[in-house]
Amino acid sequence: MIDICVMKRKFFLVLMAVTHGLFCQKKDLAASGFEKPMKIPMLLSGTFGELRSNHFHAGIDIKTLGREGVQVYAIGDGYVSRIKVSLWGYGKVVYVKHPNGYTSVYGHLRNFAPKLEAYVKKMQYEKQSYEIHLFPKKNEFQLKKGELLAWSGNTGSSGGPHLHFEIRDTPTEHPMNPLLFGYDIQDKQPPMLREAFVYPLSANSIVNYSSVRSSLKLHKRKNGDYISDQVYAKGVIGFGLYTHDRQDLSYNKNGVYEVKVKQNGTLKFHYRFDEFSFDESRYINTFIDYPYFSKHRLRVQKNFKSKNNPLSIYAYNKGNGFFEIEEGKQYLFGIEIKDFVGNTTKLQIPVQGKTLPLKVQKKLRKTDFFVAANKPMQFNLENVKVYFPANTFYENFYADMVAQKDSIQLHDRNVGVHKAFTLSFDISDREDKEKLFIGKRYKDKVSYVGSSYRNGELYAKAKELGTFFVSKDTVSPVVKPRNFDPRKSLKNYKYLEFEIADDQSGIATYNGYLNGRWILLEYEPKRKRLRYLTEDLKLSSKTADLEVIIEDNVGNKTVYKHKLKF
Repeated sequence: MIDICVMKRKFFLVLMAVTHGLFCQKKDLAASGFEKPMKIPMLLSGTFGELRSNHFHAGIDIKTLGREGVQVYAIGDGYVSRIKVSLWGYGKVVYVKHPNGYTSVYGHLRNFAPKLEAYVKKMQYEKQSYEIHLFPKKNEFQLKKGELLAWSGNTGSSGGPHLHFEIRDTPTEHPMNPLLFGYDIQDKQPPMLREAFVYPLSANSIVNYSSVRSSLKLHKRKNGDYISDQVYAKGVIGFGLYTHDRQDLSYNKNGVYEVKVKQNGTLKFHYRFDEFSFDESRYINTFIDYPYFSKHRLRVQKNFKSKNNPLSIYAYNKGNGFFEIEEGKQYLFGIEIKDFVGNTTKLQIPVQGKTLPLKVQKKLRKTDFFVAANKPMQFNLENVKVYFPANTFYENFYADMVAQKDSIQLHDRNVGVHKAFTLSFDISDREDKEKLFIGKRYKDKVSYVGSSYRNGELYAKAKELGTFFVSKDTVSPVVKPRNFDPRKSLKNYKYLEFEIADDQSGIATYNGYLNGRWILLEYEPKRKRLRYLTEDLKLSSKTADLEVIIEDNVGNKTVYKHKLKF
């Protein structure tokens, strides 16, 4: 017979060891000796693990006083191991490996420190490409702690000037919460609880007359905590939260650090954002209530773990956050929402086990198209084929598919997509194949998806459901000078800027030439700008023949030519 007391004692010792290990880890990381990446107050516009579009935020976003050009420094001794310049993502980014086993990452930069800038520009000219990915040797760019590394900017997928800052575990490349390393953030503000939900999680579950998600009515107490109205339930239930955090002197809606769920005072479920893997980041779509997000654009964090959720952020998990409510029993659930420095907002949810008549029933609609999430599946419709690789989706579902000759309504945005799927339209009878592409329509917005032609079919890959169609683009891109008059002398100009646009298939390539020699044009797609720095000029005369060539995704081309005076 099993000794219950011995089991409880062993569990207590294991729990204490885990807690002690986490405390020691935090203490050790805080003693790493890393400095701040900028010599300005660390005000955050984004926190680690924050919920973003299809991913968790892998670092912290540090405000730069609303401007670009703040000096960025190496947080410790090390060497530059990687540099990347891209149109989206982190834009201009530099990676520094440190001897203590960590890598620091600095993204959305305006430009690099002089030696790095010269190296990057040299390689861009050699490869004749603005976008570039470089891996310098260990001895090429050695750094000391506090050495100038770059200037902050707004490049890539940035929505405003700031520094995206990460610390990664070098062997695993896992991003880690930078605040674990001892950075002091001024914060006396507890997380803000906007809304709470209760979910029926089994076929026979009923919560407050309903078999679908219900919003809880919350009451705020004098101490800032909350209590909900009495919940009546029968069967398996779980909870969800719409919550965010704020730091002092920063009014951004940032992500919270950890959430604990207790049943009658006993911890049952706990997740915390200390570290994760990039490979699991897209599983954010199982962490949030994705149908609710697709409809309301608000990310509700599920306080229960679905079977298709492999995330490693769960510090303690007994029962996956699924709670069996029995008839006639009373339960008190407590949810604690914390930020990194320990400010806490608490919610109490009293639940009475009681069967109420079902008034709102979950609709289970079946169609002719059943999609098994773990199997590869192909559907052949009137003029279009749809291929879903295995594990394209997180759950099985019945899909709505309505196809016409050159379009398909492929279900809707309520279902999250994990892996790219393939669409192919039969265009064998079309004579204008080279100008066709597959686009996606959402409300009044049309976006380019892809264009690959073979064997009479037009292919594209997508990572979101919706309405897709075959479109034709015969209009060339637009190119025009923005900050200069090409008829006048440009002797004192630091840069020449062009405005470029293509409203259909989108810009594919951009190249510039002076007197027939390739020049580096920096492309900022958010602002539709091309910029050429005149410091690159090496002319033997006071005039130069300029040529800028822009091509869209189906091959329409615009060539801008002019003789410039310097």
